Amino acid sequence: MNNIVKNTMILTAITVVSGLLLGAAYGITKEPIAAAQENTRQEAFRTVLPDASSFEAYGDFNTESAASLLSDNGYTSDEITDVQIGTDDSGETVGYVINVTSSEAYDGTLSLSVGIAADGTVKGVEMLSISETAGLGMKADEAEFKDQFKDKQVEKFTYTKNGEEGDDMIDAISGATITTNSVVNAVDSALVYFQNELGGGVNE
Repeated sequence: MNNIVKNTMILTAITVVSGLLLGAAYGITKEPIAAAQENTRQEAFRTVLPDASSFEAYGDFNTESAASLLSDNGYTSDEITDVQIGTDDSGETVGYVINVTSSEAYDGTLSLSVGIAADGTVKGVEMLSISETAGLGMKADEAEFKDQFKDKQVEKFTYTKNGEEGDDMIDAISGATITTNSVVNAVDSALVYFQNELGGGVNE
C-alpha cells in the first residue's frame, strides 16, 4: 500500500511540475509569437496596399453584419475577419485592407489580405495562411497567380480554365481548381464588403 501511495505522490508531483513548466514556457513564448504574427500581418498590409504608410482598424467593422452581407451575396464559405484603413503620410485614406478566411480550400481553410484602393482597384492579394498541396494548390501563394488580381478594377472576378481574357478573368491553377475557386471567392467577398460597406464601387 505504501508503494502505491508513494508512486501516486511521485506521479502527482511530476504532473504538477510538468504543468508549471508548460505554463511558464507558454508565458515566455506567447508575446513573441503574437508579435511575429502581427509583423506578418503588417507586412501583408504593406504588400497589398503599398501607397499606404500606416494602417488602423476600421472602427465600424462588425463581424455579424459582414457575415450577413456575404451570405446575402452567396459567399457563405467566407468570413471577413478584419478591416484596416490605409492612410498616406498626410493622413488621407488611400484604401482598405480586408482580411478574409475561406473554408472552401482543398486542405480546409486559407486566409488572405486584399488591398483595395479608394477607387475600387484591387492593389494586391497576399496569403496570411495557406496549407494546400505542394506543387498544386500552394501555387496560389506564388506571384504568377496572385498578380492576376493586381491593379484590376472590376465588380468581381471569375476563374477560367480555358484562357478566357478580360480584367475580371483569373487563370485557374492547373490541377487545383478547388484552391483557385477558394481564392477567387475570398477576393470577391472583400470586393462585396468594400462596395457595400465602405462606399466604394467600380466607376464610382
